[in-house]
Amino acid sequence: MKTVRLHASGDLRLNDEPVPTPAKGEALLRVTAVGVCGSDLHWFSESGIGDARLEQPLVLGHEFAAVRMDDGQRVAVDPAIPCGDCDLCRAGHPNLCPQVCFAGHGRLDGALREQMTWPASLLYPLPDTLSDADGALLEPLGVALHAVDLGHLRLGTRVGVFGCGPIGLLIIQLARLAGAAQIIATDPLPYRLEAARSFGATHAILADNGLEAPEVWETTARRGVEVAFEAAGENAAVETAVHAAKPGGELVLVGIPTDDRTSFSATAARRKGLTLRLCRRMKHTYPRAIALVEQSRVDVHSLVTHRFPLEQAQRAFEVAARRQGLKVILEI
Repeated sequence: MKTVRLHASGDLRLNDEPVPTPAKGEALLRVTAVGVCGSDLHWFSESGIGDARLEQPLVLGHEFAAVRMDDGQRVAVDPAIPCGDCDLCRAGHPNLCPQVCFAGHGRLDGALREQMTWPASLLYPLPDTLSDADGALLEPLGVALHAVDLGHLRLGTRVGVFGCGPIGLLIIQLARLAGAAQIIATDPLPYRLEAARSFGATHAILADNGLEAPEVWETTARRGVEVAFEAAGENAAVETAVHAAKPGGELVLVGIPTDDRTSFSATAARRKGLTLRLCRRMKHTYPRAIALVEQSRVDVHSLVTHRFPLEQAQRAFEVAARRQGLKVILEI
């Protein structure tokens, strides 16, 4: 079977490898669609993410849909395998499990291959109305859902979304569904701001290394946003979010910084008494994500701007790394 492995920064290679054999409790899958995520790009560009480094050639890809080979069922796949037995798993926080294994991370191969095995308990049947690409985008939608859960949005809330990549755009859609009265979006790329407007942002402001913060503040009639979502992975966006938040407001950090550090003005955050929450992947969100897309309440289809076959994985990642378009999908 065809498999794509990352050998070093910017070095993806197509290999021919044996078809894996499923262990007890696993299903053999034929992968159909894989999304290129920002965290994949950290591996591609930096040979790692955070404190995890590339130790051996790694198959990337954790946003994916597949077909079960045993019964032909089309499925979306939860890429995280928690231990299920630690205190955090037992408390209902599998996303925080310290023993979690994650597709395309560390030593666990992901989905950039024609076939793979995965725990059957982590497979979610896809309705016929959802395409394979839709199924792959349920994972980032799950992250956005978890972020919005952390923000405790209420009807009439003033929301800021700082960073309008796919997850930021999904947060905008969810904030609209949650009844936000004002949704302010910022991004340095004009085409992403246009997408933010199309998905429900009431205001779209061009980011300029934090210099846009006063404009964001004025847009709220100097009241500030009640919930700020940082989805850029850039400290300038975090700083803007801090200055845009109202006193007593909430800040949810979703982005992953390149240098594994997040910084902001301690004085501004402290004087405002901000509540800071960090979004770690997702938890228990797949059924809701599937329902929202199936009912056409969230549009994931329009996020896909580039499609490539597996053989062109190198080109696909280069396009995504240049931040061309919104979501790059590999169709297998």
